Amino acid sequence: MNGGESSKLAIRDQLLTARNRRSLLERAEVARAIADQLLAAPEVRRAASVAAYVSVGSEPGTGWLLRDLAAAGKRVILPVLLPDGDLDWAVYAGDGSLAPARLGLLEPTGPRLGVDAIATPDAVLLPGLAVSATGDRLGRGGGSYDRALARVPVGTFTCVLLHDDEVGVDVPVEPHDRRVTAAATPTRIVRF
Repeated sequence: MNGGESSKLAIRDQLLTARNRRSLLERAEVARAIADQLLAAPEVRRAASVAAYVSVGSEPGTGWLLRDLAAAGKRVILPVLLPDGDLDWAVYAGDGSLAPARLGLLEPTGPRLGVDAIATPDAVLLPGLAVSATGDRLGRGGGSYDRALARVPVGTFTCVLLHDDEVGVDVPVEPHDRRVTAAATPTRIVRF
């Protein structure tokens, strides 16, 4: 393990511990507030299609967000984790179209669109644990989203969903890491 990886591991542990301490009520309030922030953001309001994800564990919840995006008439695509850690994509067709998958994930059951489908949405919403003041995102360490972000055209709105105290964190950066253009928190959208 190199210095960057061990630094990331330590920061991940701290951030996950803090997330796990949040009450169920706070988690619900955060999920609703982030959905409201994103639905009001011009980049999402104007988007015809959005790539998003189904939150798991202590991640800021995406249930309201997914339903609200679909209700607003947006085409929403969600990731499907492939055996090699890359991400395929499928259309979200409501909560009933999600099925349990590996690693405790919920994934869409519809036809697969291919790994390059991430290049087509107008906005890409993704998970993370923290983001630096310049948009360096800290993920869980699997590299799935860094691979996906490499396929997203420059200029696309790429936004990580976080708690307020997870923005502006000093994130160790490695060559394969991809920056995001924004972070959504319960109180604001931060653009980088």
